[in-house]
Amino acid sequence: MAENSPFTREIDFEYGVATPLSPLLRRFVANNPGPLTFKGTNVYVLGHGEVAIIDPGPDDEAHIDALLVSLQGETITRIFLTHTHKDHSGGLARLQALTGARTYGFRMSGAPRGAYQRNAAGQPPQSSELVTGFADLGFKPDYPLDNGDDVQGENWTLRAVHTPGHAPDHLCYCLLQEKALFTGDHIMPWSTSVIAPPEGNMRDYMASLSDLSNRDDEMYLPGHGGRVRKPGRLVRAYVLHRQWREQSILKAVKEGRSQVDDILPLLYKEIDDGLKTAASLSILAHLEHLLDKGKIQKDKGDGFEASFSFIDKPIDIMENR
Repeated sequence: MAENSPFTREIDFEYGVATPLSPLLRRFVANNPGPLTFKGTNVYVLGHGEVAIIDPGPDDEAHIDALLVSLQGETITRIFLTHTHKDHSGGLARLQALTGARTYGFRMSGAPRGAYQRNAAGQPPQSSELVTGFADLGFKPDYPLDNGDDVQGENWTLRAVHTPGHAPDHLCYCLLQEKALFTGDHIMPWSTSVIAPPEGNMRDYMASLSDLSNRDDEMYLPGHGGRVRKPGRLVRAYVLHRQWREQSILKAVKEGRSQVDDILPLLYKEIDDGLKTAASLSILAHLEHLLDKGKIQKDKGDGFEASFSFIDKPIDIMENR
C-alpha cells in the first residue's frame, strides 16, 4: 500500500487488556478476529470509576468476563450501541444483567432489516436467502437517541450522529471534549465498510459520508482497527473508492453484464471464498444505487438473481424527487 495512503492495518493492543488511548478513554479488543472483524470488535471504555461502554462486543462469556476483570473496581453505568449487528451488540444482555447499566442507541427506525446471503462459501448461488441472524432485531434502548442528542457523564459529553447506510440504526458518537468520533462500522482504517442490502443502503451511506466530510472531528475511533488521526483524508478516500466502484459497475452493465455474478469476477479477480458474499452485497448495493439514480433499470428478479440493463438516456430520479 502506498506510503501516503490513509488506509492502515496498524493497531496497538493486547487481548484482555484495556489499553489507554487518552486521559478519558480506553480500548478493549474482543477476541473475535475474522475477515469482517479484523483483530476483533473494539469495546471503548469512557471515564474512570463510573464508566460508560461503547459497543459491548459479541455474546461470549469469556469476552465479557475478561472485560469486567480489566475494569475491576470500577462500575459500568451506561452502555452505548453504534448499531445492532451482533459482533457489536451481542454481549449487551449479558453485560447489562451483570451490571444493571442503562442502554443507549438509535430509536426504532422501522427500516428493513436483514441481508441477502449466498449458499455455502465457494459455490455459486442457486437462490438468494434473506437472513437476519446477524442483527439484534429486538433491541430497545432504555434511552433512545436521535441525531444531535447529547448524553453527559463526569467530565465527558457524547453527541449522537446518525449515519445510516451500513445499517439503518447506525450511530456514531462524538466525544466533544476530544473532538473524537466513534465511527462503529461506518468508516474504518483497515477496510471499506460492507453495505449489505436490503438493510444496507448505498444512497444513505454516501449521504452519511458527505455529512462526515462537513465535520471537524480530529480523530476517528472505529469499531474495528486502530485510530484514524487524519479523518478527512480517510473520508475522501472512501468517497473516491465508492465513486470509482460505481463507475466500474455502470460500465459493466453497459457492456451487458446484467447480474451480480457477471460483475463479481471483473471487480474481484482474486477473492477468498469467505469474502464472496460481502463482495456480492457491495456490488448489489451499487446496482441498487444506480437504479435509484435512474442510470440502469431492473429487468427481473431480486437480490443476487436480479438482472439489470443500461438506460441509454438516464433520468436522475433523485433530482426529480
